[in-house]
Amino acid sequence: MIGVLVVDDDPRVAKINAAYVTKMPGFAVTGVAHSAAGALAEVARLAAAGTPAELLLLDHYLPDGNGLAVVREVRALGHPCDVIMVTAARDVATVQAAMRHGALQYLVKPFSFAGLRAKLEAYAALRRTLDGGGEAEQAEVDRIFRALSAGAAVPELPKGHSPTTAELVRQVLLAADGPLSAQEIAERSGVSRQTAQRYLKLLERTGRVRLSLKYGETGRPEHRYAWAASATR
Repeated sequence: MIGVLVVDDDPRVAKINAAYVTKMPGFAVTGVAHSAAGALAEVARLAAAGTPAELLLLDHYLPDGNGLAVVREVRALGHPCDVIMVTAARDVATVQAAMRHGALQYLVKPFSFAGLRAKLEAYAALRRTLDGGGEAEQAEVDRIFRALSAGAAVPELPKGHSPTTAELVRQVLLAADGPLSAQEIAERSGVSRQTAQRYLKLLERTGRVRLSLKYGETGRPEHRYAWAASATR
């Protein structure tokens, strides 16, 4: 069983997330917390009891801090917890920070059981791969990273494309109030306009992005992009 600590400032949401986790074979909720201090206390309690939290299902917005601060403290204390962020925070800066702090997945609220299930199934697949131990050739390393990205809302990428960049573009589109131009997406994601266009074309071909045209009084129409409502969040 993979022990999961559910952390959310809203007790009602925490209860729902915990119920989702209990539906998943191979997962068990070992603790629930509603604050940064509470999360750290639960991590310490579980470790002392010999049943350490293996996975944190972690909200970012907490009444006494934020999820990334919790991750930093957990790492500093030497607790080997994996982290899946489950949060309403959609800004690219937070997404980037979560990746740099080692979050394995990032799930934007609101989400359905199917959305969380995909993340947990991908995590379980990753654990099964890693539990084999030993040394890994490049093909095995690639399989490990594919397991990590399974169930993601971006397609399997052609050679030369970065899953991190594709995810940044996706988060920019999800956070937008309406369709954006390639230049606007480039500025918000911190990539070049050429790079943004390359990923947008890929995501449009796979049905993740919807393209529309904005006509002005003169000249060529401007291409505008939005995340497709039918695509997985």
